[in-house]
Amino acid sequence: MFLKKMGILFLVVCMPLFAVSKLPEITPADTAKKVQEIMSSHASYKKLNPLLIKRIMTIYLEEIDPMKTYFIESDILQWTDPTDATVDQVLAQFEKGNFSIFEQMQQALIKAIGRRPELEKQVDLANLPKSVKAEEFKDLKWVQTDAELVNRLARIKALQVEGAAKLSEPNREKTFQRIAKRQALFEEEMQEKDPKQQQRRMLTNVLKATASALDSHTAYFTPEEASQFMINVQQRLFGIGAQLRDDLNGFTLVKIVEGGPAWRSKELKVKDRIIAVNGEPVVGLDIVDAVELIRGDENTPVALTIVRETGEEGSKKEETLNVTIMRGEVVLNETRYESVLQDFGDGAIGYLRLFSFYQDPESSSADDLAKAIAKMKKESTLKGLILDLRYNSGGLLSQAVAVSGLFITKGVVVSIKDEDGAIQHLRHLDEEITWGGPLIVLINRYSASASEIVAGTLQDYGRAIIVGDDHSYGKGSFQTFTLNATKSGQMNPQGEFKVTRGRYYTVSGKTPQLTGVFSDIMVPGVLSELDVGEKFSKFPLENDMIQPSFDDDLGDIPASQRINIRLLYKFNLQKKLNIYEPYLTTLIKNSRQRIENNKLYQEFIKGLKVKDPENENSKALELSEEDADKTLGNGDLQLIETYNILRDLLYLSLLKNDTIKISK
Repeated sequence: MFLKKMGILFLVVCMPLFAVSKLPEITPADTAKKVQEIMSSHASYKKLNPLLIKRIMTIYLEEIDPMKTYFIESDILQWTDPTDATVDQVLAQFEKGNFSIFEQMQQALIKAIGRRPELEKQVDLANLPKSVKAEEFKDLKWVQTDAELVNRLARIKALQVEGAAKLSEPNREKTFQRIAKRQALFEEEMQEKDPKQQQRRMLTNVLKATASALDSHTAYFTPEEASQFMINVQQRLFGIGAQLRDDLNGFTLVKIVEGGPAWRSKELKVKDRIIAVNGEPVVGLDIVDAVELIRGDENTPVALTIVRETGEEGSKKEETLNVTIMRGEVVLNETRYESVLQDFGDGAIGYLRLFSFYQDPESSSADDLAKAIAKMKKESTLKGLILDLRYNSGGLLSQAVAVSGLFITKGVVVSIKDEDGAIQHLRHLDEEITWGGPLIVLINRYSASASEIVAGTLQDYGRAIIVGDDHSYGKGSFQTFTLNATKSGQMNPQGEFKVTRGRYYTVSGKTPQLTGVFSDIMVPGVLSELDVGEKFSKFPLENDMIQPSFDDDLGDIPASQRINIRLLYKFNLQKKLNIYEPYLTTLIKNSRQRIENNKLYQEFIKGLKVKDPENENSKALELSEEDADKTLGNGDLQLIETYNILRDLLYLSLLKNDTIKISK
């Protein structure tokens, strides 16, 4: 019933995505209708209220002035601190499709843009502030005076100058030109002269603000943003398979995707600079628009005019070439998964890293992992397996179920409770197990959503040991998206949306919402001291619990079908295991001792507390070839220790003459 009610929606459990793109074809009436559609599906809010209106006005202002470098608080005080009468008026207008209040905000921004050049003249470029930190620009407040705004502009400029100083002189100049270009483009767009386009921009931002006011994962996408969202879910697109960089005088190819059309044609080279697409000049064009020109339907040609450097150093010259590439499917395999076999005794330890939970008409994350495991078994005697879900922010809920099913027999994997409180259990129905031996799931604080389903469910069943940061991200909500990810299709010209429908729960009845999945063995990583997670987001859903589902009564199945299903389903259900419990105390003790006695690891941990943990090139994270086994994660201390834990487990089980295996 729940799935039927969703219509063409598909379940998504992943982190939010935003991008710059063209404007959707929407009117005030369309906007009002979209708001109603979003609200009717939301887990918590069914209609607008004064609290949401206040949020929407605040978020709208942040949409149009995200760095808070145009408005002074007095410009917008009537909207940031509105009277009850103003809120009631906006609410009444909103419900009627009247968005005039946001037109007023847009006009206020245009006025502020006109003031900006005079303020920038007051920035003393010869005496910029010193020691400016990027953290200053998180959770900014609106400035009170012109002088405060000048100071903010000066501090931003100082940060830009400091970053550019690390570049060569030509690249430094290009950086400042690019910054100026982006500002000019933003101001030009915000001062759009065409009334229809200006209204579309305003309505787009109204929809974005309304969606964001509900919770941090509900979002409105323009058609181009929706396309990019689908690419992230499927990890595939149609184009030429090249990564571009905006160099102001064209778009330079910095990478050609192996197996893609550009790679197969052999006509393009890294460092080629694209200056026109199908005869249309792209110099000065926004990179998003340039990429859209290059992408297109499969088996259609795209003509590129490129500039290529030839000759030796000192006598180089440029030549202009015309190259035609047939567009085709580009599968981003390197952002899907990777697999490695590491020798161990008379066999090997397998390593699988899954970057997202994806599915397209030809492949899926579960199918690809199953093939990778089969290949490992064929190449060696597989002793144990590490499933690395670090930085995996999620994807399709169905794939979380399928990936979990690689390691368990039949049973409930995850339960979802929708906006009406109805609970549905999603089950793995195949009793065959792809890998039934020792299993470690490696997580960090960026492992989210579908990753937390897999880690939490395998932990609940006692099927895997969870290793890594103290906890995962803590996103226990699920969303639906208004386009089916498993099929190709055109985006709605009015845009698409993703809406939070409810929470999900692992088989124990617990949701990772806000808390995350807790590691059995805590091994510090680069994020261990970083404040990231759902609990730090705006307007998150609360945590709660439902009844455990280890003893599955099939209560969510219609009674007329339950008897027949039970006969087929109840045989060989996954049991709750305790196969790792005899070893955990020793594994934890050994891991702590290794970390405490490892000077490099101690320096690493110390560095996390005083350095930027997001900078993975920090000196605290660098290891020499003598210090790190390069086959184990290129100096990835967290991964190296995870291998050590699995080796310990295998040695201990051998000493006890135990077999940690639940299937052949």
